[in-house]
Amino acid sequence: MNPGKTEYLVFEKTGDIWQFVEKKWKAISSSAIEKKGYFAVALSGGKTPIGFYEHLSMVRGLPWDKTHIFLVDERLVSPNSPESNYGMLRRTLTGMVPIPAANVHPVPTGEASAPAAAEKYEKKLKFFFGLPEGVCPAFDLILLGVGEDGHTASLFAGAEALKERERLVVPVLLGAALHDRITLTLPVINHAQNIFFLVSGKRKKVVMRKLRQGHDKTLPAAMVEPERGTLMFLMDREARG
Repeated sequence: MNPGKTEYLVFEKTGDIWQFVEKKWKAISSSAIEKKGYFAVALSGGKTPIGFYEHLSMVRGLPWDKTHIFLVDERLVSPNSPESNYGMLRRTLTGMVPIPAANVHPVPTGEASAPAAAEKYEKKLKFFFGLPEGVCPAFDLILLGVGEDGHTASLFAGAEALKERERLVVPVLLGAALHDRITLTLPVINHAQNIFFLVSGKRKKVVMRKLRQGHDKTLPAAMVEPERGTLMFLMDREARG
């Protein structure tokens, strides 16, 4: 693999994707821990990655004591809500493995508003990574999904959040009918060492075709272009565009 290049890999079934990502997780985490003493990963919600989290929860011998888990995005809901990404991670992964509670970094959804939660999570990132102003954290790995409409994280087509270049975390205000969200921004995502999209199902076929052809740069997922890291789209055959 060449850093800075995009790769599209097709697997026979989702279980094969999980095996592949498990191997990469082990290699990336081992390298990160050897270099700086910890492995920092940002994980996404959605349906597709649930299978991987459940798979990873059964893998023995991973260095959970040196692994730090952050969230790519979150809804402004209680951790006990079925719509909480943190709650989903707790049920499928973090609650099933011996990771110290202090190593899991949820978005502070107990704040009064999404802007307040975003500001607090940004401060948490800056403190953890020891960042001066104007510097992005360098996650070792970010796992993303892609919606049928081309959104990724909580970055939707045409949204103001896509234009953000200074903030690390921003609120996404969706109106009274939907839960407001908090998301990492494109500069943070694009500063990661490794970015893997997990894509499954025939309903993703159209958007994957668009992404591979590269003609529609308005799709948020198409704006994920790492500065120096590795970007991989990992698809099952049904999702192949």
